[in-house]
Amino acid sequence: MKISQKIQQSTKEGKVWWSFEYFPPRTDQGLQNLLDRIERMRALGPGFIDITWNAGGRTSDLTVEIVKTCQSTIGIETCMHLTCTNMPSEKVDIALREAKLSGCRNILALRGDPPAGKDDWEAVDGGFEHGVDLVRYIRKEYGDYFDVAVAGYPQTQTLPPEERAQEMAYLKEKVDAGANFIFTQMFYDADMFIDWVHAVRAAGITVPVVPGIMPIQTWNGFLRAATAIAKTIIPHHKNNDEKVREIGTKLVADMCRKILAAPIGIQGLHFYTMNLERGSRLLLEEMNLVAHVETLKPLPWRQSLTPARRSETIRPIFWANRTKSYLSRTENWDEYPNGRFGDSRSPAYGELDGYGVSLKQTKEDAIKLWDHPTTFKDITGLFQKFCLNQLSALPWSDQPVLSETSVIAGQLARVNALGFLTINSQPAVNGIRSDDKTFGWGPSNGYVYQKAYMEFFASPELLDALITHIERDPGIIYYVINKRGDLRTNSTSDGPNAVTWGVFPGKEVVQPTIVEAISFMAWKDEAYELGYQWAKIYEAGSPSRKLISGILDDAVLVNIVHNDVHDNEKIFQPFSSFSEELGERANRYEL
Repeated sequence: MKISQKIQQSTKEGKVWWSFEYFPPRTDQGLQNLLDRIERMRALGPGFIDITWNAGGRTSDLTVEIVKTCQSTIGIETCMHLTCTNMPSEKVDIALREAKLSGCRNILALRGDPPAGKDDWEAVDGGFEHGVDLVRYIRKEYGDYFDVAVAGYPQTQTLPPEERAQEMAYLKEKVDAGANFIFTQMFYDADMFIDWVHAVRAAGITVPVVPGIMPIQTWNGFLRAATAIAKTIIPHHKNNDEKVREIGTKLVADMCRKILAAPIGIQGLHFYTMNLERGSRLLLEEMNLVAHVETLKPLPWRQSLTPARRSETIRPIFWANRTKSYLSRTENWDEYPNGRFGDSRSPAYGELDGYGVSLKQTKEDAIKLWDHPTTFKDITGLFQKFCLNQLSALPWSDQPVLSETSVIAGQLARVNALGFLTINSQPAVNGIRSDDKTFGWGPSNGYVYQKAYMEFFASPELLDALITHIERDPGIIYYVINKRGDLRTNSTSDGPNAVTWGVFPGKEVVQPTIVEAISFMAWKDEAYELGYQWAKIYEAGSPSRKLISGILDDAVLVNIVHNDVHDNEKIFQPFSSFSEELGERANRYEL
């Protein structure tokens, strides 16, 4: 969606919105850290993010790469900066083409700063002289496909009248050339900004203005950014960044409140994060701004915003913790499931050889997480800790358990203690409001439902003993597959089984998550390979590698669904019965 449309929608609904800016880091590790941070900060509910452009070299390529990842994998609307510095029209064309392919609909067109090591700015051959030239070029080549933003400078309000008028004329020229909205430079003077916005409107500029807000992180940063306001902080706090941040957060929050309350039509704030999380989070908390569920989770899984996948509404549950893998293995599908799974789905998943399964953790980090297990009890202990949120990751999940899992954490831990190694699950949900903080997703005033689901590895002997208890309950559907791909099930249907759905005003029932046999068979290879990748972090011939590889060599992969959404305990009843039977056998043996 275009940012101007998002602004218009928020204005219509009377909602305050916010967005975040990031810049490309200089190292590969910095890139991974930034993407992880963008993923975490998505939970703060930004309406969109933007990525800066550093002309020439690797960082400009990184901008394009980050935009693509944010659009496709993280699933957040992204605005790409584009400057005239060191950019002939051919390079501009490449950047715009890549942005369009990634589904990016928003460009911030800037002249840019002089290249590193130069004091004066100058255009390159075949390039552009001013930001307005870049705006005109984008409009000429791409029509209205992109929203084009331009920069505004509230500080020009303090210039002498003639210079101020000239700066306003430059801004109006950019808007008249086709700009849809204005991002402002950061400032700390609310009155100056409000006066500037009045002047902007008086000049006949009607497009939205988005104020640029810089959270206060440290004393030195504060001094560089705003010497005038820094004087209001008691000098003896200058060596205490925590206190500076606390006082600075209140000052900036008061400024934002004043802007939002002023009769100038501003309902959004754009945070210059400096690739840091805490300052923006503290500022939002200070202002009591919380994310809207429909912003965070239009569906229970993260939608991709690339052109081909924007209409995708259904995915198999197996990749719930492996979004990047699912996107990669299905990237060559001609169409993506929308409304029904199967009718428009491509018949084949990409092969693992093409995707390349690997653990996110380095060898050192993995060993810190999982130590050196030497017994099966060590393994079940790790899985139990993960379920109880005492371990941050497993090979099948790069992040801690979801908050919704807390309602069944104890039951899952007991299942693992019995020797069934769970790698995915969800609790039953019966008509909870769509704005619920834990289970909610989709538009407001709706209701969401889930069938209880569990997926685990188990030895064939253990599973055979459990199956007799499972089959006593006609409400359970199961699929079992071994490493060779031999599949067995008690399902009498070839079609998918919807395990998540929602009912919303004015819409058909939405069924975004399913269990389905062909997808399970494709997922099986990946699930086993992740386990073998875990084994490979240990030396060949070591007890830990032998243990993990041996478990996987023998194990079957199982998923079970209970079709009763009213009772969370029913999916666990077969395991309880199995446990009681084990206890009775042990007692008889002792006698």
